[in-house]
Amino acid sequence: MHAPSAPLEISNSQLLVLKKLSKSPSAPHREVTYAKALLLASQGLANTAIGAKLSVSPTSVSTWRKRFSEDGLVNFGKVKPGRGRRASIPESKIEEIVKLTQESTPEGETHWSCRTMAQKVGVSKDSVQRIWSSRGIKPHLVKSFKISNDPNFEEKLVDVVGLYLNSPDNAVVLCMDEKSSIQALDRTQPSLPMKKGRAGTMTHDYKRNGTTTLFAALNVLTGMVIGQCLPKHRNQEFLKFLKQIDKEVPKGLQIHLILDNYATHKHQDIKAWLEKHPHFHLHFTPTSSSWLNLVERWFRNITDKAIRRGVFKSVPDLITAIEEYLNANNKNPKPFIWTQSAEAILEKVKRGRVALKATPSY
Repeated sequence: MHAPSAPLEISNSQLLVLKKLSKSPSAPHREVTYAKALLLASQGLANTAIGAKLSVSPTSVSTWRKRFSEDGLVNFGKVKPGRGRRASIPESKIEEIVKLTQESTPEGETHWSCRTMAQKVGVSKDSVQRIWSSRGIKPHLVKSFKISNDPNFEEKLVDVVGLYLNSPDNAVVLCMDEKSSIQALDRTQPSLPMKKGRAGTMTHDYKRNGTTTLFAALNVLTGMVIGQCLPKHRNQEFLKFLKQIDKEVPKGLQIHLILDNYATHKHQDIKAWLEKHPHFHLHFTPTSSSWLNLVERWFRNITDKAIRRGVFKSVPDLITAIEEYLNANNKNPKPFIWTQSAEAILEKVKRGRVALKATPSY
């Protein structure tokens, strides 16, 4: 029998906190055990009995009781300075790992892995991983980017963003582009449908059955899309699509068309047609700035939802699928809302250019 101890004095508010913590499925195990020990101590159990019940030492229970009597719930669960697990890797070694990761590469390789870094500095790969995680360093990942070198970048950016944020009256703003060379791909073997416990399957190899080009113009205000599939994307096809736009947009509206700098869009035949149709106004995005054209976001949707996983035995099959997606989109259109100001974008581009100039090559 363990000799009973004087019950630990706990206020009602403290009791509620400790009870909640003792049953928490997400709190650290040490804090849950600490709370359970204090609750048992409030019932008058001896330290040895509490230790046996919770699989901790009586000394730990005694320490917890004393700390609670002195501090209550202040700094609850925190390890006092000088106690707890000691760091196994000196700070200088950690800084060396971070510096090597950010400023160098292993011989013959493009980036560090946990194992190559561990071998280089003489620590375990798990230690390297913990250091990288704590600093938010991810050598295995890389993001692509492109800063435009267009000499008229600022002028074009302000023009396009101005159309997004402050569209002109009595006009329609359309984001236009071509999604060229869409392949009608058929799989070499039949796909298997999804079922419980297994995702749908399809072979990685395929048969090519030709291509088509999708011309699309996204209405910035409504989210509706004017679309047309044509065999190629020359100036002849672009002119045909302009006529399609002119046919579908209500008469009397000015048409502001946002598009890229593809040579076809500036062909002499196109210029001649535009002179005869002065209600068309072309606004060109800066070079290497496809992200500025909202129709690119819509192209991503149709690729993910109607093309990438499709099985097309012919180009007409592919065109049918594209037209079905277009019809479904226009029955329930959802516009993409542009929120970023031209000033904010220019500031980011400025910082990017400064960073590029300051980045050392190694």
